Amino acid sequence: MLLKIALCIDNPGLLAKLKKSLESLDINLEAYGPGRFTWQKVIRSCADIVVINESLLPRPIETSIAALNDLPENPATIILHTHESSEDQAGLVAAGADAALHAGLPPRSIVQAIEGVMESRLQYIVRTAPPARPDDRPRLEDFRSNSQSMQAMLQEVRQVVGTNAQLLITGETGVGKERLARAIHFESPRASGPFVTVNMAALPEQLLESELFGHIQGAFTGAVRSRRGAFEMAHRGAIFLDEIGEMPIHLQAKLLRVLQDFEVKPLGGEKAMWVDVRVIAATNRDLEEDVRAKAFRGDLFYRLSVITITIPPLRERREDIAHLAKDFIAQQHTRHGKDVESISKEAMEALTRYDWPGNVRELFNVLERAIILCPDQEITLRDLPHIFKSNVRTEHTVQDAAPESWKGKTLREVTDQALSRVEKLYLESVLEETAGKIGPAAEIAGITTRSLYNKMKKYDLDKRDFKQI
Repeated sequence: MLLKIALCIDNPGLLAKLKKSLESLDINLEAYGPGRFTWQKVIRSCADIVVINESLLPRPIETSIAALNDLPENPATIILHTHESSEDQAGLVAAGADAALHAGLPPRSIVQAIEGVMESRLQYIVRTAPPARPDDRPRLEDFRSNSQSMQAMLQEVRQVVGTNAQLLITGETGVGKERLARAIHFESPRASGPFVTVNMAALPEQLLESELFGHIQGAFTGAVRSRRGAFEMAHRGAIFLDEIGEMPIHLQAKLLRVLQDFEVKPLGGEKAMWVDVRVIAATNRDLEEDVRAKAFRGDLFYRLSVITITIPPLRERREDIAHLAKDFIAQQHTRHGKDVESISKEAMEALTRYDWPGNVRELFNVLERAIILCPDQEITLRDLPHIFKSNVRTEHTVQDAAPESWKGKTLREVTDQALSRVEKLYLESVLEETAGKIGPAAEIAGITTRSLYNKMKKYDLDKRDFKQI
């Protein structure tokens, strides 16, 4: 992570010397000297470390130090003072400063003290970061597969995981693009660095530029404080640009410049900073088609797609559904306080026949729902959403319509039987379409809600079975 240091010095000569020494370090430095310093600038700087002359702190000193310590960033504070008494120096530390140094020390000594605080600050950030959940640190071995297309994809990934090459991961919604990106990061030489995610489709256009590149105070209306961008926060790690195809065209040019020079200039700022970041982008769009339609910059596409990894959809690797389901049940059943341990053969067959438009994400959602609803230790067909039961019933209906089932019955009996089955299938279809909402279903069917309720009772249909997953 790129640390930000606010250097607030009232001596121009000392400021110049400290700035020259610190600029050689891997940091983001903001210098506030005579004529540029204000207390509000420091408060709004989002700095990790504040180095400040005691003479610049508003009185009372204790209140100013407490104000710095109460900031969301909880910055480390180094105070440069002119006291000769060790008691006065100790008083600054007792008030909450991380270090108190005499302003007359050689600049190199002050820089060494700052470096020591930097090391402690980095350790603090690591210690106070939210602990990663197990599913936040996937490994490539989690992507085991019986599918040839998936195995070929994983083999390609293994060849690039140890490099710094930029990657473009493509695939339909729900195939696991972000999870694969995380696995690549955590098995790369950058694993100890941050992994920062930005979803291009999740933010309004006016906020996306600030989210990516940061902004300085006053850059736009409402920018009351400076803010770091995702590229700066991903320094020494990786940034994952999800749904890159949704990025506004005018921001694509700025992203291209970052990928060329790896320098980031915050919104409203004049100074660019160098960042060391691996870029992994993902999309469910056909970017080559978007380039032809001039909806996506060709130069940016070619820069991003040095290595393109395509994850196949789940319907093209049905042989993986069984082990994905079993692994998920084994990992998740205790989360909801359930003793579910397995899935029945009939339920597994229903899962395997389904086309999974939402891919692995949809599969896991269905299984989590089944775990919650399952009253026993084994998930059965009754625990799955209605669409899976409909598929099974449709097959049974076709089989029951065979001539063998007509033997010994009159024409009227066979006709009534067939009409009842068609009527039931129709009602199931309408209820599926309306997610179990009775009013809309009755309107589509052209019958009253009372009539629909009666028919549902006749065919043992429950609207709760048709709720959307």
